[in-house]
Amino acid sequence: MHAVLAQPFVIMGIVNVTPDSFFDGGKYAAAGAAIEHAHALAAQGAHILDIGGESTRPGARQVTAEEECSRILPVIRDLARDTALPISVDTTKAAVARRALDAGATWINDVSAGRFDAGMPRVAADAACPVILMHSRQTPATMQSQPSYADVFAEVKQELLASVEIFASAGVRRDAMILDPGIGFAKRLEDNLRLLRRLSELSALGFPVCIGVSRKSFVGAVTGRDKEDRLAGSLAAVAAAWHGGARVFRVHDVRETLDVLQVLSAVKQA
Repeated sequence: MHAVLAQPFVIMGIVNVTPDSFFDGGKYAAAGAAIEHAHALAAQGAHILDIGGESTRPGARQVTAEEECSRILPVIRDLARDTALPISVDTTKAAVARRALDAGATWINDVSAGRFDAGMPRVAADAACPVILMHSRQTPATMQSQPSYADVFAEVKQELLASVEIFASAGVRRDAMILDPGIGFAKRLEDNLRLLRRLSELSALGFPVCIGVSRKSFVGAVTGRDKEDRLAGSLAAVAAAWHGGARVFRVHDVRETLDVLQVLSAVKQA
């Protein structure tokens, strides 16, 4: 297991080097702005920096591997030189992951869990690095087009375990895999809430669980808030996920999430 996962919780700070991400699209599209933002997240207490060059919000357009690399590689190279934090590359493309790892990334975060690129398990195996396998269906462009589940938890669990076997068959160690149920990815409001309610059953499988709830539309659906005003709701979802056994939290708001998790951890240890 990667050393950072031995901590009581791990905060993954989101750095979207994109013009169209749902919450902060365009703010950090330039490399200099992204690097500055990443250093700010590190100063706020992030344990990992997650660098992505392609939006995966509902309806997002795909970009080429070359465009994705042109966005993220200067950022990763700079951060690998100037910070000691692990750097994660948020990509579904094996070629992008390989180049990011060569540039200094040490984690892979694949929202497709290898569905989009059959070469991803081999890249993860060759690098012997931690890899986040996230549940999703279809593509970002189509995933919110009438998603349907008979039993969302059972189906997500089954599909994630199938991804585990594919990566294990390629040579990825099971203790290098982190599972993410994919909140907001091909999920209805009730699906997201049920996954959070039953998260302890996913944690019981023995893999670290990553959760991404930050500012997402299901928080807005519950609270009636726009994305700019969803911090309190996001932190409530973080707390629910913590109680369900999640230990890796992918967030925009590092300082506030750190405060919540420090208090929850202190109460548990008291």
